[in-house]
Amino acid sequence: MNKIYSKVDKEKFISIIRENQRLIYKVCYTYCKNGEDRKDLEQEILVQLWKSLPRFDGRVKLSTWLYKVALNTAFLFHRNESKHNEHKAIIDESVFQIADSNPIPEKEEVIAKLYRFIETLNELDKALMMLYLDKNKHKDIADILGITQTNVATKIGRIKGRMKEYFEKL
Repeated sequence: MNKIYSKVDKEKFISIIRENQRLIYKVCYTYCKNGEDRKDLEQEILVQLWKSLPRFDGRVKLSTWLYKVALNTAFLFHRNESKHNEHKAIIDESVFQIADSNPIPEKEEVIAKLYRFIETLNELDKALMMLYLDKNKHKDIADILGITQTNVATKIGRIKGRMKEYFEKL
């Protein structure tokens, strides 16, 4: 496929961002627990997407490419923030809220535990779980993270094992 964007069209960019805002928010919430940091990361992701969009060549799905840019930006942001923060931010409980008109307490509790488990993972494993839980295929996850499909499957298996142990301890 030829280059889709020879130059960035503002309306097209806004449309892409609107269609994929959930993906961007998910990355921000996974890597930043503080509201101000999330806003900063979101802004940085948007800047990087704007700068990078003219180089998108369509060899992978747009969502795969967006994840890759967003995660790479989050990794760098997280590393830079970690150098400046001496202590870990307290997790924002709003992350655990379920947009369900009839919430099920047991379901909310399990989701909260899952998020707490994911918080314990390193950067790469957080990204891997986020992509896996978002039902991405192993090939897409491998493309986004720059690892092999075999490595994706192995890491997911290991994380599931650690998650099982984590839940058994609770």
